[in-house]
Parts: sequence; structure tokens; C-alpha cells
Amino acid sequence: MEYIAETIKEGIKVHYRNTKKYKTNLVTVFLTVPLNKQTVTKNALITSILRLGTKSLPTQEEINKKLEEMYGAEFNCGIEKIGDNQLLKFYIEVLNDEFIPKKEKLLQEAINQLLEIIFNPVTENGSFVRKYIETEKVNLKNIIESKINDKDQYSFERCIDEMYKDSPYSIYKYGYVEDIDKITDEELYNQYQELIKTAKIDIYVSGDYNQDEIKDIIKNNPNIQKLPPRANIIEKQNVENDAKVVPEINSRPQTIEEKMNVTQGKLVIGLDINDDNKYVLGIYNAILGATATSKLFQNVREKASLAYSARSVYVRQKNNIYIRCGIEINNYDKAIPIIYDQLEDMKKGDFTDEDIDTAKKTFISAIKAIQDEQDEEITYFISQELSGEKPDFDEYMNQINSVTKEQIQDAANKISVNTIYFLTK
Repeated sequence: MEYIAETIKEGIKVHYRNTKKYKTNLVTVFLTVPLNKQTVTKNALITSILRLGTKSLPTQEEINKKLEEMYGAEFNCGIEKIGDNQLLKFYIEVLNDEFIPKKEKLLQEAINQLLEIIFNPVTENGSFVRKYIETEKVNLKNIIESKINDKDQYSFERCIDEMYKDSPYSIYKYGYVEDIDKITDEELYNQYQELIKTAKIDIYVSGDYNQDEIKDIIKNNPNIQKLPPRANIIEKQNVENDAKVVPEINSRPQTIEEKMNVTQGKLVIGLDINDDNKYVLGIYNAILGATATSKLFQNVREKASLAYSARSVYVRQKNNIYIRCGIEINNYDKAIPIIYDQLEDMKKGDFTDEDIDTAKKTFISAIKAIQDEQDEEITYFISQELSGEKPDFDEYMNQINSVTKEQIQDAANKISVNTIYFLTK
């Protein structure tokens, strides 16, 4: 894999993924800032406003027309949350120059257009366009309020809230409805100016192109040149379990019960991990609950028939595992002991070499699948960037294959239940 990253200005890094695998070139820009309750809603609002117009293309219709002229280029933006960071994500995908009918520099045009959208928005009276602000405030409210419609994801977020109460990781990536109407036009534009002065900026270019040519295009782009150098405020993602109680697995964890008009209960159990070997923990999680042959799936869902779904998710940036089950509400008291049994079995080493082999194959298959999707690959790269790690897929797979049963069992004995969250009727 040809992957090169270089800093072109303090706080601004370009990541080159040069490959002939795809027929498209994908350019993605991340503006990364620490999660902060005072700015999180403003940043989410800014992201959606920026897509509506630039100085040269002041309406969304004109932007869309431009994209059509670029052989149907696809542009979009969104908000991500990785560890204690909020990421404003902007991307544009275009056909590789090799596949267009006449000789054009489509990738160059795409880069310049994307940077124009982010760094040179249309303004009026020293702020964003008033009607754009009002429209996006309504849209943002709808996004935040709709999170409750997905009860599974809502329960997951609520468990995180309780585990990380009063710390950055508990902050919702889109912010809070109660803050939206309080944001003035002036405050919003001031926050935008602060954002482009202080955010860590990562530009990813994936596809088939001349790297030196692309480097010159980005370095000489007037919007990049006008950006001030900034201290690289997020050089490495902090991995910390701050503001949390860490009980032993057999002691009494905090239990949160929330009532709502639901027909199916949502059970989320948040686990703390006193081990930082991500390869071992990835395999542990796969055996516990990340595959169809996992202990949770087989014993909670299949054998005991206590859950519609039973799985676990490893959140590497915060070193937690979350067990997530959809259960009949009256099965709660039966499900908890069986789930605990699976954790105890892992501590005792009650899993087979076949379980380990299946977990490794599943994990490696997932890593290979990442390399087949441009967007997934870039998501992996930015996660590695914020963790201060080298994005080497071969090394990752070699480390996975080297994990032993003893390492898995040792990690299992460093895992404890922090929070049990149950959404019930």
C-alpha cells in the first residue's frame, strides 16, 4: 500500500493514498477539534451551512450545477466523533481523469472546489447568509431530536453518557437542541473563524494521480495559503477512562434504568479494560460478541432465546467494550446472569482454538474489506492519525495472527463491568 503523509504547513497535513484500485478519486478534508459543550452545536451548524454556498458559487443550486459539470461529482459533509474529538468532514468524489472523454484536470478542479466550500463561504453583513442559518438551525434540530427514533443507537449513546458523565466523550457529536436558538449570527461566524484558525486539518487524497502535482495544487491553493499556521493541538488522541467508576466485575456496577414507550428492551453493558493491546482486545471482542459464532450470540440469543440481538462492540479510542442486546423486557433478570457467565468463561479461558481461529479470520476479513472501500479506508486512516499510529494494514494483520490464548485470557481478567443501562417500558 502506497501511503504517504506530509505536513505542508503547521497544523495542516496532506495524506496521499496512491492506488489504481478505483475508477474514482476521493478527496476528504477533516477539521478536528476537541469535543466541547460550548462549541459542539455551533460546529455542527457550521458544517451544514458551508455546503450551501461559496463566494464564487453563492447558492446550493450553483454548487450542484458545478458538480454536474464535473461529470456528476459527488460532494457531501458531516460530523464524526472519534475519541474526545469532533471532526467536521467534507468530501468530493470524481471520476479519475483517465476515464473522462477529454483531457481535463478534474481532480485539480475537485480539490479547489472543496477547499473553496470549506474556507471561502458566501457571507452577508459580516456573517453567514441569514436564511441559510435559519434553514440549517431547523435541520439540525430535526437531526438531534430524531436520534431517539433509533432505540438501539439511543441506548448505546445513553450508556456512554452515564459512563463518561461530565467528560468530553459524553458530548453528542451534533450538539444540543436547547443551544440552537441561543446561537447568534455573530457568534456563529466568530466560531467559524476560530475553527479555521485552530482546527487540526487533514486532507486525504485517494486514487490514481501524480503526487507531486497534487502537492503543488494544495500548497498553492489561495484558501490554504491564507490559513495561518497553528499549533497542532491534537497531535495524539488521548486514551483515558476519565471521570468513571471502575468496579470489579463481581462488585456492584452502576445500573441505569430509563422508561419509555417501547415494546422491546434495550440492554447495554459498558465494560472497562485495564489493558491496551488493541490486537488482543479485538480478538477478545470477536470471541465474546462480534461474530455469529460468538459466545453472546450463541448462548444469549440462540440457546437461551433471551435476545433478538446480542453482540459486543470494541471502542478502541476509549478502551471500552459495550455489550448490546435487544431483549423482551421481562427477560432482563434472566439475561444478565447469562451475559456475566460469558465474561467469566472468557476469564477462565473457556474458549477453543477454533474460536480464536474464527475470530482472527473474521477480523482479517474485515481489515481487507476496509481496503476495498475508499471512504472506509480514509476513516481508518484518520482514526490511526488521531491515535498517533502508522496505518499499515499488513502489520495490523500480522499482529492479529500473533495473538495467543494466554494473552486473551490475561486481557479478560483485566475487564470489569462499569455500567448497566436498560431501556424499558
